[in-house]
Amino acid sequence: MVETKNTSPPSVPPAEVDEVELYHAKSFWTKYVFSQDAKVIAIQYSGVAIAIGLVALVLSSLIRLQLGFPEMFDFITPETYYQFVTMHGMIMVVYLLTALFLGGFGNYLIPLMIGARDMSFPYVNMLSFWIYFLAVLVLVGSFFVPGGPTGAGWTLYPPQAILSGTPGGKGLGIILMLVSLALFIVGFTMGGLNYVVTVLQGRTRGMTMMRLPLTVWGIFTATVLALLAFPALLVATVMMLFDRLLETSFFMPSLVEFGDQLSYGGGSPILFQHLFWFFGHPEVYIVALPAFGIVSDLISTHARKNIFGYRMMVWAIVGIGALSFIVWAHHMYVSGMHPYFGFFFATTTLIIAVPTALKVYNWILTLWNGNIHLNTPMLFSLGFIVTFLNGGLTGLFLGNVIVDIPLSDTMFVVAHFHMVMGVAPILVVFGAIYHWYPKISGRMLDERLGKIHFWVTFVGSYLIFFPMHYIGLVGVPRRYPELGDAAFIPDSVATLNSFISLAAFIVGIAQILFLYNLFWSLRKGRPSGPNPWRATTLEWQTPHTPPAHGNFGPELPLVYRWPYDYSVPGASEDFLAQNDPGPLDSESST
Repeated sequence: MVETKNTSPPSVPPAEVDEVELYHAKSFWTKYVFSQDAKVIAIQYSGVAIAIGLVALVLSSLIRLQLGFPEMFDFITPETYYQFVTMHGMIMVVYLLTALFLGGFGNYLIPLMIGARDMSFPYVNMLSFWIYFLAVLVLVGSFFVPGGPTGAGWTLYPPQAILSGTPGGKGLGIILMLVSLALFIVGFTMGGLNYVVTVLQGRTRGMTMMRLPLTVWGIFTATVLALLAFPALLVATVMMLFDRLLETSFFMPSLVEFGDQLSYGGGSPILFQHLFWFFGHPEVYIVALPAFGIVSDLISTHARKNIFGYRMMVWAIVGIGALSFIVWAHHMYVSGMHPYFGFFFATTTLIIAVPTALKVYNWILTLWNGNIHLNTPMLFSLGFIVTFLNGGLTGLFLGNVIVDIPLSDTMFVVAHFHMVMGVAPILVVFGAIYHWYPKISGRMLDERLGKIHFWVTFVGSYLIFFPMHYIGLVGVPRRYPELGDAAFIPDSVATLNSFISLAAFIVGIAQILFLYNLFWSLRKGRPSGPNPWRATTLEWQTPHTPPAHGNFGPELPLVYRWPYDYSVPGASEDFLAQNDPGPLDSESST
């Protein structure tokens, strides 16, 4: 135990408890493989998430091959097409984005940003990664079983998900998918409890909740959402496993399959939809809220200006999180709900747009009259704002029952969902990696390659998904592997599908440039120094870069101010770090 002394100024309260001795690795295996250091665990999470994300990228390319050039590739059958769509969707939403934002950025940034040595429960944190890794292995294993992975669609709707007419429905495909999801939820729960306890109990002296960086607020709120929403999905997966293996009837009504009366009876497929979307819509914000927080920090740092309306931004994050639990059924307008039920969810969908719009206004006002540095992290942040705004506007259409019903099963929904849940958060992931890579590695990523990567990715994404809105508006259905000669589909759709596919291939290839930059800079990149962005938050104030075990050396930092003191009058530089006891104003000292 370390003896604590109250040598701090009156603005920082004395330590309430002694520091807990850290676990110190005793071998290569406990330092780099079964590590209990949150920074190593973060890199493990990120590496596995990016690897499985590349699998999803390949699957999306195969999907676009079929849609853009139908009947040209014999190995893409209708069955494999549905399997590609299912695995692509589930991997991107759960195994990539959720794991990367919470397991990757959460593990690396939370202890450093709040001034902690590590997570509150390092051993549990280590177990959470290995259970996630096991979940990924089980998911990948479904590609190699007889019948292949499930082709039920990423929403896994019963009854078709476990019937023999669906690829993987009567084989091991659907079983491995459900087991993998259950493992993922168990692993996340172990990690999520860690994040929440660490933020609430592990902050250094002076780090009040209203001095937390917005990145931490976003990850913290998203973790609370996940801890409340994932149990609904866990229950749904277990019940469907029982329906598939034990022939219970939680979700399976009486039905006939190929002329045979099945033993099921009395189940409700709509019940599964409610359980799935009670998880599914908070999941949108489980991904979006960390992105909101990260973008806030990137914009403030690279515009050299304090965030506009910090408290408003915090309460907007909290409000969005709370409202996300009462909008789920807007995904189910076509399921036959009561009109008043639809009216309620249409109204809540519009209401949740209000705090989201407040965040956009505050980002714009933060940029206003700022000293904007158009480096790679800032470009990705600006790209996110534009993309999220565009995707959100199409969401206002789909939130309206009358508009949603004719558009629900068209490519318009695919375009909207990918703009909001695909392109926008991926832009934030890239921006965050370009921003924090110098802290993780001690070296800068190549700026020229970074800007090429941004423009190809950003412009290419719009060339993919803007035409897709038009395809949906003319009535092209989603989930169809090919359209044939339908009379209501104009000839322009085939041309646009080919164009979209070519744009998608170019964007996919551009990611090789990012991977090359990532690995090349690790060895040959320019040394970054401790604080290349001249940022204020605590992760940039560590005595070593990359941070050593324990993060902050013998003494934890003391926090005197909020995390956005940029362009402070009278300061020797254009920023004051959170642990700098320089001149305090009323905003800094709250």
